[in-house]
Amino acid sequence: MRDEPLGKPVSIRGLNKSYGDVEVLHGIFMEIKAGELCTLLGASGSGKTTILKIIAGFEDFIEGEIDVGGRDIGSVPVSKRNIGMVFQNYALFPHMTVRRNVAFGLEMRKLKGSDVKRKVDAVLRLVGLEELGERMPGDLSGGQQQRVALARALVINPDILLMDEPLGALDKNLRHSIQLQLKNLHRELGITIIYVTHDQEEALNLSDKIAIMGNGRIVQHGTPQELYFKPVNAFVAGFLGECNFLIDNDGKPFAVRPENIKLDMEGTGEGHRIDATIENVVFLGAGNKIIARSGEIQIVANVGNNAAVSSLASGQPIRFSVATTDIMDIGSF
Repeated sequence: MRDEPLGKPVSIRGLNKSYGDVEVLHGIFMEIKAGELCTLLGASGSGKTTILKIIAGFEDFIEGEIDVGGRDIGSVPVSKRNIGMVFQNYALFPHMTVRRNVAFGLEMRKLKGSDVKRKVDAVLRLVGLEELGERMPGDLSGGQQQRVALARALVINPDILLMDEPLGALDKNLRHSIQLQLKNLHRELGITIIYVTHDQEEALNLSDKIAIMGNGRIVQHGTPQELYFKPVNAFVAGFLGECNFLIDNDGKPFAVRPENIKLDMEGTGEGHRIDATIENVVFLGAGNKIIARSGEIQIVANVGNNAAVSSLASGQPIRFSVATTDIMDIGSF
């Protein structure tokens, strides 16, 4: 597909944005390597979509720099930025066939008909829609429409691809299937992707890097493993996956993931011990979720299937242990 083997690197330096007197982005700094898939993860109103719109050229900004492949694009018109974008609602032209939808960006660039056909054929094969080129968008499933939108963004050979909650309208099983297809496409093409979502699992499944956003700031930026196992504070620990916020034997606060809390009914486990009372045991198929309470603190533990777990019931006392190496230092709560 691409004339070059990799997408372009992106550098965002000191980006600030306001709507009237309300500052919505505060000093955004971010470096994205060529070919990386970086996800902006955060709740609604955290600023992630605003960053995407600024990069695309749909929004202005107060100050800062946006560099794509060594070119400052801050003052470059939208049509000259060579950026592909996929929206949640796909924004397909309902009166055009799949092929015409995909060809639209190339036709606007005044490519020859033979070049348009060659590129459209190639990208439809890439996303598995080569047999559906003459269909209308209304005759397609949600997953097929999503792939048309992706093909339309890819066919122009963009320097970077921006994706704003592109799977939000799909059901869970289809979303997982499209995630896998997107991950394979990203690996094959090596394109730089900036992806916006509020779905933690989606971010973990897809991303090379994740930037967690809160109140218009990037709170932490790193690999999924870094953010999950070494969160910089309680906000990140609680936002990316489930987390227990506890007090250790010396009265100091700490955090631990549910999968790292072990049943220890005999009191033989090493590290920090927790005595609690079971509130609920939830069967999850591959395992069980134990919800318990120790004083004012709720504890969630994900454990396997065994005879000891199957005999547990609400109201019973229970003892857990947490290995010292599984305790995360996140400062104060």
